[in-house]
Amino acid sequence: MSLLAARHSVRSFTDRPIEEGAVAQLQAEADALNERLGLSIQLCLDNPEAFNGRLAHYGSFRNARNHIALVGPTRPGLDEACGYAGERLALLAQELGLNTCWVALTYSKKASAARVAAGEKFVCCIALGYGEKAGVAHKVKPIEKLGRTAAGSELATAPAWFAAGLGAAQLAPTAVNQQRFRFELAADEHAVRTRALPAVSCGHIDLGIAKLHFELGANSVSRDWSFA
Repeated sequence: MSLLAARHSVRSFTDRPIEEGAVAQLQAEADALNERLGLSIQLCLDNPEAFNGRLAHYGSFRNARNHIALVGPTRPGLDEACGYAGERLALLAQELGLNTCWVALTYSKKASAARVAAGEKFVCCIALGYGEKAGVAHKVKPIEKLGRTAAGSELATAPAWFAAGLGAAQLAPTAVNQQRFRFELAADEHAVRTRALPAVSCGHIDLGIAKLHFELGANSVSRDWSFA
């Protein structure tokens, strides 16, 4: 939970190159996620061109030289998978002393060094580097608005792992801090149904990010549960 709480969006970076050891760990995790989830995530290092255009200026990026390109075969569930995998990498980056920012629009896909094969989609990217500052916490919704039990009872009566999962999901970064996702505890109290609500943008990416957070929080208490 301390790692989830410590990670904030950062848009201004120093000139410091990412250390080789950190690159190796990020690449190993990206490779594992690609194999597990059928994605084509790529580390794009020393590629400032992707953030040199007007869109990046609009997004207030400064000295963004590296990014993680979230790419995968066009298919149902791709956005959610990229959200889940991307946030794993963002949290690993945080653990390695790096800073990140999810980016959906304010960068140039054409100027990115990422390779996108026929039948693949470049979903979004994550700016990566050593931040000038650590960033600040974003607004969050109360957990009562993010989850509910099947019977609609008070969350206080739900299993501890469900409450822990919601507390972790509450810290998930989302587009314009909208947090348009829901977690519902099944009647058997061992399964969780999830859904993305209508959102301004990136609703299913945000759900993937939130599902990773929920998983990490819930697993810290119990492994006797699953997503439905």
